[in-house]
Amino acid sequence: MIRAYTQDLKHKEDELAIQYLPAVKAMAFRLKERLPSSVDYMDLSAIGTEELIKLARRYDETLNDSFWGYAKKRVYGAMLDYLRSLDIVSRSSRKLIKAIDYAIEEYRVLHDEEPSNEELAVILGEDIEKIHEARIASSIYTVMPLEDQLQVGDEGLALINIEKEELVDVIKTVLESYAEREQMIIQLYYFEELSLKEISDVLGITESRISQIHKSVIHKIKESVGA
Repeated sequence: MIRAYTQDLKHKEDELAIQYLPAVKAMAFRLKERLPSSVDYMDLSAIGTEELIKLARRYDETLNDSFWGYAKKRVYGAMLDYLRSLDIVSRSSRKLIKAIDYAIEEYRVLHDEEPSNEELAVILGEDIEKIHEARIASSIYTVMPLEDQLQVGDEGLALINIEKEELVDVIKTVLESYAEREQMIIQLYYFEELSLKEISDVLGITESRISQIHKSVIHKIKESVGA
């Protein structure tokens, strides 16, 4: 009798997970839209599904009246943890990413467009494959929460001892120094989770310009806390 009850309960919990599988797949698809082609949608979906099943099996409806409200943030967090596990920002790639960003800004001033990987390889005297890998790492890294981007790496060491509330105040102050349209870019990217292409379509700004504003915001926040 007890065994039959336990099996029935497990079946009920799995059915709860199945009910929200389309939501997990949609979440994985939305995240994938913001990532380079090297990241597989199926991997993101599998990670999210695995987390969903775990959450369904330990869900207590007496404590949480909405399963998806309880699970959504945790499922998304599992996908981000998977991206973190890719070790996308090594010490050497951080240096190269910074050099690439600087070279792109200089090139844009002179040519009013972004250089190709081949042109960057020539400018920086680097192997084109390393340029390609560094730009992939940079693309993956930009979907991470702002706190992640500010804490990772040598430049983020100054942020370790800063209270979260203080960091929020710094971010707000930095954003206020930008024009309304530029604030909207950060809002759409981090809180509405739109892709660069979608933001470009909404605001009529090029994807490269949106990327440039994003990096500028991160840099100003780090400067503001002495990083």
